[in-house]
Amino acid sequence: MTKHPSKAYNPDIANALFRSGYIESWGRGTLKMMKECELAGLPLPTYFYDMLGFFVEFRKDIYNEKYLSDLGLNERQVKSIVFTNEKGTIDNKAYQEINLVSKRTATNELSELVEKFKLLNKIGFRGAGIYYELNRAIMRQMGQ
Repeated sequence: MTKHPSKAYNPDIANALFRSGYIESWGRGTLKMMKECELAGLPLPTYFYDMLGFFVEFRKDIYNEKYLSDLGLNERQVKSIVFTNEKGTIDNKAYQEINLVSKRTATNELSELVEKFKLLNKIGFRGAGIYYELNRAIMRQMGQ
């Protein structure tokens, strides 16, 4: 995710891509991919390597159960984020209904999604008029 030395794993393919204009210079590809993902409103790619080589994982959407669970959300919170992605918003009453929890539990867990995980934005000030939307800006940055 930072500036680093570049090594072509397959010099023949790398040379062909360079000559055809797909590679501008060595060592800029990973940073350029991150910039392009941000511009497209997508989550940042993840990079990893093992004995087989270097890999880049692009995600069109990180509102899936596995990724959200890996962030540390409980099952109810995961279900609620998936619900919010599908419906556009969620409120305390909907959280209670889909998770079969008390108002207090719903309030606490929604607050955690806003304050700790920063996955939701709270809209409104108090009472029944409060609802929550996905924090799209933070979701694009996730995966770092």
